[in-house]
Amino acid sequence: MWTEIDTRISEVIGEKFHTSKRTSVSGGCINQGYAVSSDKLTYFVKLNQAEQVGMFEAEALGLEEMLRSHSIRVPKPICWGTAGNSSYIVLEWLEMGGGNPKSWFEMGGKLAGMHRYLSPDSGGFGWQINNTIGSTLQINTWTGDWVEFYTKHRLGYQFQLARQRGGSFPLFNELLAAVPKLLADHEVQPSLVHGDLWGGNAGCTVSGEPVIFDPATYFGDREVDIAMTELFGGFPTTFYQGYQEAWTLDAGYEGRKTLYNLYHIINHFNLFGGNYESQANRMIAQILQR
Repeated sequence: MWTEIDTRISEVIGEKFHTSKRTSVSGGCINQGYAVSSDKLTYFVKLNQAEQVGMFEAEALGLEEMLRSHSIRVPKPICWGTAGNSSYIVLEWLEMGGGNPKSWFEMGGKLAGMHRYLSPDSGGFGWQINNTIGSTLQINTWTGDWVEFYTKHRLGYQFQLARQRGGSFPLFNELLAAVPKLLADHEVQPSLVHGDLWGGNAGCTVSGEPVIFDPATYFGDREVDIAMTELFGGFPTTFYQGYQEAWTLDAGYEGRKTLYNLYHIINHFNLFGGNYESQANRMIAQILQR
């Protein structure tokens, strides 16, 4: 397998690459991750089962879309495919460090720049292919209306999976019916979003340059990214200052934040079960009380 990956890297970069050192590193909770090095080059390789190659293809295409925005740093995809019984993606190696308040301020401003990007191939809200959120299929069918897209392809789809898993969400039909009213006064333009922007998917290089990675890319409401940064502890305060200076959030964001984060909590129930069901039901009740 590793010989096949070395050969493919060599073909893409146009010079011989032979792994002389391979070190296990975190690849998240879904994939195995490795730093692979030759005498002068290092890459990050993620592995999964061969049938998951589509997940890596979507990740590579998402990173390429983000690179075309010429905004925030993301790791460049080198190649991807299958080798033996495994699928793989090879990414640019970035040496990560701790960052500082200035770095996070810069990240906020650069994320706003990415959110302003709109591909000439865009068909509204959605993306060119389906991808994954965690290991869950994420439906990205192009849709002209944000309310329809979010109701059907985000909340509706996750609720469908959750019911199949045995989840109980007594107010989910009421919630879905309320979404048009909840978003009625919010004008949304399609923005290129990361789609899974929690603290584990953002950081800074040793030189202080902000980086985001492991995207679940699509064109949607930019607020979905900002909302998720607040879901699991929040980003440093300077991140939000940098974003607001570059592109002020619309009035009413605080109310929409819970609605957008509900998508991720239901997905966490679908992935992990546990207390996420009760958390989702509390969020639904809070949203409907608005």
